[in-house]
Amino acid sequence: MNLHEYQAKNILEEHGVSIQRGKVLFDRNDIKKVTDKLVSETNTKCFVVKAQIHAGGRGKGGGVKIAKNRTDLDKVVSEILGMRLITPQTPKEGKLVNQVLISEDVYYPGPSEIKEFYVSVLLNRKSGKNMIMYSTEGGVDIESVAEKTPEKIFYEEIDPLIGIMPFQSRRVAFNLGLVGESYKNMVKFVTLLYNCYTSSDASLFEINPVLKTSDDKIIAVDAKVSLDDNSLFRHKKFELLRDLKEENPIETQAKSVGLNYVDLDGNVGCMVNGAGLAMATMDLIKQSGGDPANFLDVGGTADAKRVETAFRLILKDKNVRIILVNIFGGIVRCDRVAQGIVDALNNMKNEIHVPIIVRLQGTNSSIAKQIIDSCGHKVYSAVEFQEASDKIQELI
Repeated sequence: MNLHEYQAKNILEEHGVSIQRGKVLFDRNDIKKVTDKLVSETNTKCFVVKAQIHAGGRGKGGGVKIAKNRTDLDKVVSEILGMRLITPQTPKEGKLVNQVLISEDVYYPGPSEIKEFYVSVLLNRKSGKNMIMYSTEGGVDIESVAEKTPEKIFYEEIDPLIGIMPFQSRRVAFNLGLVGESYKNMVKFVTLLYNCYTSSDASLFEINPVLKTSDDKIIAVDAKVSLDDNSLFRHKKFELLRDLKEENPIETQAKSVGLNYVDLDGNVGCMVNGAGLAMATMDLIKQSGGDPANFLDVGGTADAKRVETAFRLILKDKNVRIILVNIFGGIVRCDRVAQGIVDALNNMKNEIHVPIIVRLQGTNSSIAKQIIDSCGHKVYSAVEFQEASDKIQELI
């Protein structure tokens, strides 16, 4: 589950991490009230207005602007709030900006040089350890840094059973070239950030940039956070932070009916039971010359209602040209699944305009094939993986 910047910063602040303070604005009519509160807390004279959407590259699309005073602030907010923001990470049509974050100015002049860093915490799946990835090149796309100057990216692996050790936080600050007060503040920042990551059951905490201010403070200017959906039962308040307007509507609908669905960019819809079989099916589609349009795991039950719901979800994607149903009948008998598919097709006979390939293996698979072959719908049955693959190649 992804969070907005202002939500992520609230979590960071709760764990003692220093942040660029700001106030979220949902309604332009509340701009005076929100600004008054921010000024009273920070005494800022200049404001940074940031669009709150689940996508990076907001500045490149005009979603981050500076207002030098209150008069400019009203104009900038009007330009961003309600706009359809297009960035390299949004769909072609962009995303509607429903709220903005008005933040204090932290790039003020002072006795020392201002610097921007990149710091993130995530899981290294190869080693099974948490990892702090950091760089002196902050405020820019970390992907381009990794491609052009990989030597500027550092890694610190942390055993999750032990937690971050003091020497590791010190090494991060040292590799970033910090000394004196800024060094001490970075050590504290990294330690608190890592502890925030683990206690939140997050899959990613990305701070870009982490700012060393002109008076040697270390603060999070931006924050990208992804939480592990599987841990939300331990964090009831995090569930309330979900912004359904920012999520794929098909995935949201699937979740509401208990289906595991991930939207992809292909042309072959998949309906499978079991995550492992689903992954193998997606490989099969790719090898057959197609591209999977989704990951859809219907789980251990595949009755008519569940199958019909799955068909309707797949057909919401207008790029789908074929549907492949690949189900192993272990817990549930294949003939019951086949009858469920036929019943669903009967209910949707005027709605399905693409060919359907059905492969059922397991208990009573031969009976299931007879049911599919005699159903009267435009459905092709397959017994082996290769047979299903050949049919995809023929129909695509």
